[in-house]
This record gives sequence, structure tokens and C-alpha cells, in this order.
Amino acid sequence: MTDAAVTNETGWDEAGTRRELALHAAVRQGLVGAAEPVTGLLDATGIERSARALHAAFATPGVAITHTFAVKAASLVPVLALLGECGLGAEVASPGELALARAAGIPAAATVLDSPAKTVAELREALALGIAVNADNPQELARIDGLLDGGPCAAPIGLRVNPQVGGGSIDAMSTATATSKFGVALRDPGALDWVLAAYARRPWLNRLHTHTGSQGVPLELMAAGVLAAYELAERINAAAGRQQVTVLDIGGGLPVNFGSDEVTPSFTDYADLLRARVPGLFDGRYGLVTEFGRALLAKNGTVLARVEYAKSAGGRRIAVTHAGAQVATRTVFTPGAWPLRVLALDGKGYPKGGEQAVQDVAGPCCFAGDLVATGRALPLLEAGDHVALLDTGAYYFSNHFAYNSLPRPAVWAFTAHADGTVDFAPVRAPQTLPELLAESGANLPPLRRG
Repeated sequence: MTDAAVTNETGWDEAGTRRELALHAAVRQGLVGAAEPVTGLLDATGIERSARALHAAFATPGVAITHTFAVKAASLVPVLALLGECGLGAEVASPGELALARAAGIPAAATVLDSPAKTVAELREALALGIAVNADNPQELARIDGLLDGGPCAAPIGLRVNPQVGGGSIDAMSTATATSKFGVALRDPGALDWVLAAYARRPWLNRLHTHTGSQGVPLELMAAGVLAAYELAERINAAAGRQQVTVLDIGGGLPVNFGSDEVTPSFTDYADLLRARVPGLFDGRYGLVTEFGRALLAKNGTVLARVEYAKSAGGRRIAVTHAGAQVATRTVFTPGAWPLRVLALDGKGYPKGGEQAVQDVAGPCCFAGDLVATGRALPLLEAGDHVALLDTGAYYFSNHFAYNSLPRPAVWAFTAHADGTVDFAPVRAPQTLPELLAESGANLPPLRRG
């Protein structure tokens, strides 16, 4: 099958077709092979369209909206720079993430610092740069008091609150439970009174932040968390007799459909629900900040890996590939919460046909549970074939798990064209063995005995 045949059959501008073109082109151009048996691919066109969809969904006349990208979802400078060109800022949660955002050219005015464990040095830097800071707890707010020492500050400062509205289907992704480690727990005894007093004592405290969680949290629960923050802002402003809280940071957390290419729920679905449940959010009295991550990137990325061996055990076929826990950590360790679609591809990177067989798709890590798919019906995979792990544009590339000292794979951005050609641009070079050795202390003097 030629590239042109693919475009003529399905229309080159569809996301699935752009992906097919890129998978074949990556194999043909040697981006994956014996020397580089696993690589990451990002659809640059898809990323731009996701950003446009976000802007369009929330756009409201008279409402100032800052969309930031959660850097932890794709901590890759070229990706952050592309999102910056698409009008997004950055939500950061560590000194490293802040450094990445600054390297990508994200301005301080479009950056939000949200870490739950900010040091004095981190706070001092953020305040000096004019980065928005969401304080996580009373002790952190007291630290900020000390750093300001009664003087003026150009940085917007807010408080993160936990509305305690409940959790979703994945406990580890739910941040608005009764015992979440994030923010000030509003329903705890005395917490609400403390928040009101904290704002009354600090006329410069002008933001309020909440985030209910991500994958597995339903839209209605997300909206309930935003409503709780909005009602609290109204109460703070009423007590102040003025518009003290001027910006509501509603976080991110839009879940992703990992079952098909369909984008559901969409940014429009969520924005429309917020307009119905929290209409005052869009009446122009408040600026808005969002912090989406996975929903912007997940469907625009694919992990492509070579099948090294095909074997069987106990009557079960097993395809041993180079994509395992080192790139798909969450999927391997909690497969029920993070299942991935797997495409079976032939040696040239085309979709493989033939009768399907139940088989496991294993990774290269030296432990028995390193499986990205178990008992999956797929065209029979053989040595020299390839597998593609879909919807892996967020977290799977930038959160490498260095088990067995497996090096970080390369990441490439691609652009597919109407004539069936595909251009690739490097996002991250593959980690070399000398780099891996240096990271593991090989250049340091040996330890002395006794």
C-alpha cells in the first residue's frame, strides 16, 4: 500500500489518517528500527487544533481568559513552545517545570505555580518574576507574608481550596476527596472561617484556585468543584465590600476517551456545562484561568515500537516489544485504570491484516508484569512487525521510568501533507549510553572503602 493510496481511501486530513501516514513514514525513514527500537510521535497539526478547540470553547465576550498547559503532561520544551505560539501559558509544579516553561519562551504573566510543596526559594523566585502563585495551605500563605514583608508585589497571589466534593473512578487522580493532600479542605471544621479571615487580612489576595482531579473524574463533579469555588469567591467579595477576588483558576482535568479516536468529552462539553451550572463565571466580573494537560495532548501522540520476538507460553501468544513500563508506566502498573489501544503493524509500518489471535503485548523490562496489553485480539504479531500505542501524547513521553537503565526514546513531531508526505521535526533526541552513564554517576570518582 502506498502513502497516496492511504490518503485517497480515507482523506489525508483526518487524525487517524495523519497517524497512519506518520507510522509508515517513521519506519521508512528509520526513526524506528534496530538501532532505535522505540520512538514517540506527536501530531503537530492535531496539537494546534486541540489548542484552537480550547480557545473556542471558552471564548466569551468581556471575559479575560488565560489558558495554561500543565507542563507535567508533556515536559518537552519544543511542545511547550508550540503551545505558547497557540496562545497557551504554563502551569508548573516544580523548579524544573518552571525552567522548561521559561526555556520555551512562556512569559511570566502566563505562568502559574501550583506545587503543594513550594520552598522559600521557589516562592521568592516566582514572586520576583511576577508569576501567579496559588498558595496551598496556611503555612505557605504565612511564608508569602514573610517574603512580602508588607511591600508591594507584582505577582498575582491566590489560595487553592479543596471543595471536598468527592472522587472519581481513579483514586490517585482525584484531588477533591475528603482527605486529599491538595489545598485548604473547605468542609473541615473551622476551615471556611479561616479562609474568609485570610482574605480579609490580605487585600492583595485576589485569586481563588480549585481542581477536582483528572482522568476518571466526571464532568458533573468537576463543575461542582468550580461552583463551590465561585460561591466562595462571591462570599469573600461580599465580606470585603468590593471585588477582591478578581480571578478564578478552575484547574484542568478534562478526561480523555481512550477507547476510540473520538474526542469525548470535548472542551465545548465542559464549557457548556459550566455555563449552565455556574453562569456567573462568565458574566465578566471574573477573569478565568484553566490548566488543562492530558486533554490537549493525549490523542495527538503515539508510541511506535518494534516487535523483537514472538513466542508462546501456556498456549498464549506473546509479542515481546520495546514499549513497556519505561514509556507506559501507568498502563503497566494499573492497566484497569489506564488501558491503551494497540495497533498491529507490519514490518513497513502499515496496519497488519489477517486473522486475529488472542495475544499479550509485552515490553522489554525484566519483570513479569511488563505488559501493555493482556489477552488482546490482534492480527498475529511476528518478529520484525511493529506495535503502536495510541493516545499516548500526554505523560507517556515525558515521564520516563528508567527501569533496567533503559534509555529515554526519541520524540518526533510530524506534519502530514495532502500529497501523502510526512515531515518530521525532532522534539527530543534519544538518550545515548554515554548520557545514561553520566546521569548514573559514571564520571564521578569511585567511592572509597571504609
